[in-house]
Amino acid sequence: MDMHSTDTGISSPQPREEEETPWLSAKEQQFWRAHLEVARLLDYQLGRELQPHNLASNDYEILVVLSESPERRMRMTDLATATLQSKSRLSHQITRMENAGLVLRQDCPGDRRGLYAHLTELGWETMQKVAPDHVRSVRHHFIDRLTPEQIDAMYAALAPIADHLRALRGRA
Repeated sequence: MDMHSTDTGISSPQPREEEETPWLSAKEQQFWRAHLEVARLLDYQLGRELQPHNLASNDYEILVVLSESPERRMRMTDLATATLQSKSRLSHQITRMENAGLVLRQDCPGDRRGLYAHLTELGWETMQKVAPDHVRSVRHHFIDRLTPEQIDAMYAALAPIADHLRALRGRA
């Protein structure tokens, strides 16, 4: 495949005549990479700050989703969708959380194959204990780094992207 150099100095595949690739400009690439780096670093830092509570980021996300669900429970398939996890990965994670006493699997009435993940009392107490620390971390590492105007602008920019991506997944 022919390669050509972009204005960023990175070699990229030579586009075919019938297919023009809209390569990122230097500014767009800088923005994209900054977004990726912030997302990774923020996830890493927030995950580190959950470790003293013996939780991973995915555990905390499941606790949040279940705590906000009616009766603090959700069908496993819906929970997998809500947390962007495969059913298999979620099942392994729920097993670990079940062993820690945070959640409990329950049969779905009327659906022999369906299961609920239900937040236990210990899970709810854990959520109540951890949430204030997590919110302080989110505020310290993200929210407080922005002005109210920047928050408004970022939300205005990100909301349509989230809407687009949810629609692609069938969750609009």
